[in-house]
Amino acid sequence: MKESKIIDVARRANVSPATVSRVLNGSNLVNAKTEERVLQAIRELDYIPNNMGKQLRSRKTMNLAVVVSDVRVSYYAEIIKGIENMANSLHYNVLICDAQNEKAKEREFLSLLMNRTVDALILVTPNLSDEEIAVYADNGYMVGLIGRKIEHARIPCSFTDNIKLAQEVVFHLAEQGHRKIAFLSGYADATDSIERLEGYVKALKACGIPFEPALVENGDFSEEGGCEAFHRLCSSGADFTAVFAANDEMALGVYKACNELGISIPDQLAVAGVDNIRLTNYVTPRISSVEQPLYAMGAVLAEKLIDQMNDNVWAEKRCFKVDAKLVVKESSKGAE
Repeated sequence: MKESKIIDVARRANVSPATVSRVLNGSNLVNAKTEERVLQAIRELDYIPNNMGKQLRSRKTMNLAVVVSDVRVSYYAEIIKGIENMANSLHYNVLICDAQNEKAKEREFLSLLMNRTVDALILVTPNLSDEEIAVYADNGYMVGLIGRKIEHARIPCSFTDNIKLAQEVVFHLAEQGHRKIAFLSGYADATDSIERLEGYVKALKACGIPFEPALVENGDFSEEGGCEAFHRLCSSGADFTAVFAANDEMALGVYKACNELGISIPDQLAVAGVDNIRLTNYVTPRISSVEQPLYAMGAVLAEKLIDQMNDNVWAEKRCFKVDAKLVVKESSKGAE
C-alpha cells in the first residue's frame, strides 16, 4: 500500500499542506472545524510523518513534558513530584507546562513532541478529546494520561475510579442523615468532573434521594469558583444541608463563602471534597476528603512511559487503576 504524504492529507481535507502542518504542530491558528477535518483525514489515510521525522524520533532527548490544566491547583503538586522522582531516577528531565485551562495551549504543548524537544508527553486530566490525543499516538509519538482512561494500545494511563469515589462521598453524607446534598462540579469538559457528577447522581438514586438539578453548580475546580458557586446556590434559595465539592480547592471556596455568610461548618452545613490536599488539615474544622494516591499515579505513569520507549517489558500492562479512599474528618458530621 502506498504510504500517504502530507499532500494527500491536504487534498483529502481540502486544505493546504501548511494547514496540515499547523494542525500537527499544535498551532492555534486553525479553527476547530478545519482542524477536525484534517484530523479525520489523517485517521482515514493512516498518515505518518516522513522518514526524516521517523529518524528524528529515534533520537532521545532524555526529556519528558508534563501538561497540567492549572499549575496553581494543589492537586498537581504530588503528581508532578511522583513523575519527577521516577523520571530523574531513570535519567530523564521533566518540563512542567501550564495549559491555563485552555485546549489551545494543550495543543501547543503537544508540538513539543513534533519538534523533538521532548521524547514523551504526559497529559494530566486533559480537556482534549480521546480522538485528538490518539492521533499523536497513532503517528508514533509517546503520550501518557493521568486521571483518565483512554482505550488505545499505545497510550498508558493511570487513574482512579471517579464514579466510585463520588458514590462513597454521597453514601457517607447520606449515612450522616443528609438528604439534600449539593454538588460543585469542575470544568464542564473535564472527564473527572463529568464522572464525579455521574457518581453523585447514581449514589443519590441508590439512597432513594431524588436528583435535583438546582443543587448542582459549576465551580471550575478553583477556590474562587467554589466560593462563587456556593453563593449562587444560596442566592437561588436552594435547600441543602451538605455540599460535595468535586475537589478540595472548591471545598476551601465553600469555607470562604460560609465565613462571609455566617454559616457554621459542620453545625449548619456538612462539607466534603476530593484529593485530601494538605490544606484540608489546616482549616477548622478539618475537611473530609477522598485521598487519591497522587504521587503513585505520577510515578507509575512515568515509569510505564519510559519503559514503553525503551524495553517495554510491561507491554501487556497499559492501564493502572489505583484505589482512592474517603478520609472522614470533622466537616461532615451528621445532620442536626
